[in-house]
Amino acid sequence: MEKLAGEIQDANDQIAKTQLEVKQASQDREKENAQFQQVVSDQRATQAILTKALDKLKSFYAKKLGGFVQVAEGQTPPVHFKPMSKSAGASPVMGLIEQIIEDSKAVEKEAIAAEYQAQADYEKLVKDSNTVVKDLQDTVAKKSGESAQAAKDSNQATTDLNMANDELESLAAYEADLHGQCDFVLKNFDIRQKARLQEIEAIGEAKAILSGSK
Repeated sequence: MEKLAGEIQDANDQIAKTQLEVKQASQDREKENAQFQQVVSDQRATQAILTKALDKLKSFYAKKLGGFVQVAEGQTPPVHFKPMSKSAGASPVMGLIEQIIEDSKAVEKEAIAAEYQAQADYEKLVKDSNTVVKDLQDTVAKKSGESAQAAKDSNQATTDLNMANDELESLAAYEADLHGQCDFVLKNFDIRQKARLQEIEAIGEAKAILSGSK
């Protein structure tokens, strides 16, 4: 019974520990998911803002490139300039914005992948923990039954022992009484035998007297 009680206590302790780990994992998962939601929200907001800025820059430079005053036909400008390339002036800024957008999308993609993996790991932990808890609860139920049966057997054994002790005491008392009687008989055997002989002689004499009177 003590062994079963110790095993049951160990199993209950392990159940409590496993359930606490699941609870802690759930709290951590909530925090991780909240951080994930914030990261994705921030990155998408960043992408939206930069995309609008990029569109405005593209529109601005498109108008600027198309708005140069054409030199009058036949008029020679005092200074000759090379034609402005389509991306001149705009290219460094727009390229930087495009790179930031791509980096933001990469961060979002990584965050989503990490979230999926963290959720999968969490679900596996919960599933495995539930299996462990179920097995431990079955063990506790089984050992509790064994403990109850052991207690029942112990009580029955105690009852049988008490009955046996009572019977032994009764037999001991009977033995003492019988022994006392035997001791009395043995102790008074000679006296009783002498008395018996005297009784026999008296009877014999009485018989002789009676026979003579006839």
